[in-house]
Amino acid sequence: MSATIPVIDLTGAEEGGANRDAVARALVEAAVEHGFVYIRNTGLDIPAAAVNGAFDISRKLFKLPAEEKELCKIQTNNRGWTGMHVETLDPKTQRVGDTKEAFNFGEFVDGKAQQPIPASIASDEPQIDSFFDLCYHLCLKLNDLLGIGLEVNPPDFFTVAHRKEAGPSGNTLRLLYYPPRHDSGDDEDIRAGAHSDYGSMTLLFRLAGQAGLEINTRDGSWAPVPVLPPGTGVEKDDAPPILVNIGDLLSYWTGGLLRSTVHRVIFPKPGADGAATANVTPGESTKEPRYSIAFFCHPAGASPLSAVPSKRVAQAVAEAQGKGKAIAAPDSKIMTADEHLQMRLRSTYLDLYEKK
Repeated sequence: MSATIPVIDLTGAEEGGANRDAVARALVEAAVEHGFVYIRNTGLDIPAAAVNGAFDISRKLFKLPAEEKELCKIQTNNRGWTGMHVETLDPKTQRVGDTKEAFNFGEFVDGKAQQPIPASIASDEPQIDSFFDLCYHLCLKLNDLLGIGLEVNPPDFFTVAHRKEAGPSGNTLRLLYYPPRHDSGDDEDIRAGAHSDYGSMTLLFRLAGQAGLEINTRDGSWAPVPVLPPGTGVEKDDAPPILVNIGDLLSYWTGGLLRSTVHRVIFPKPGADGAATANVTPGESTKEPRYSIAFFCHPAGASPLSAVPSKRVAQAVAEAQGKGKAIAAPDSKIMTADEHLQMRLRSTYLDLYEKK
């Protein structure tokens, strides 16, 4: 059965908007209960044309010869290209690395990437920069609404921490390519291992019909997350909804009140007729390549991960401690955003760091 995740429309949630407080409360409740929420893509924040253009660039990039992508191989700054089986998101249980390619873009300065990019997409640099900026501003808006919904004092606590003026951050735009399932005789079903995201929140853009994403629900089972949640009317929109999930940092900041939900991407097991029979939403399949785009939102790297000033957060932390549960914090000690990011990257790219 597919995961039941709320769909939220941000119309009227801008500063001074009539629906601002109601949307803020709904966003917080989704983050508390699920850690995931669909944001209806009305084109208000990120036009459908911008999303489609970004996917066009992604297809172009991943079709390039490996030799050209290799010149932009990922470094310890988390920028660049990773080939098949290079990244291992669940190193404790995976036999091989993830079955995917990815390309990470960091911050742009004056419209220019601060890292090597393939020569074949150099002409697309302004478009990538523009899409990065659209994602960044949507994340500021969502952080603002979370601060309001949690009644953080001051309410712009999250927004201020994520503004560029606060200092360098780990903001990352990631293009992803997953090959279709093939009859290789290998029973490895993982395309991206089970993990929580390292930053504050993630914006995920997907294409209709492409299966694979699952979340780990409260009862410990895995549930598929459809691109177009049935019965919500989003199939009539110009672009699929943007899937937003809470990352580790917002969970730490809120003492675990906001959920950084574990998720993965799989190859659903095929049935006797070759069609996937388990954990697939009707209308979706793994017969074709899967493309997705993620924007990982991070605060300024020096931001400490101590609990935010919020009565609701304080109450949640007190209740957890009263039940003998530790609050959500990395290694039970306060770290900075950058320290947490580096800790997670080292476990994900063990070979890369060992070579250094």
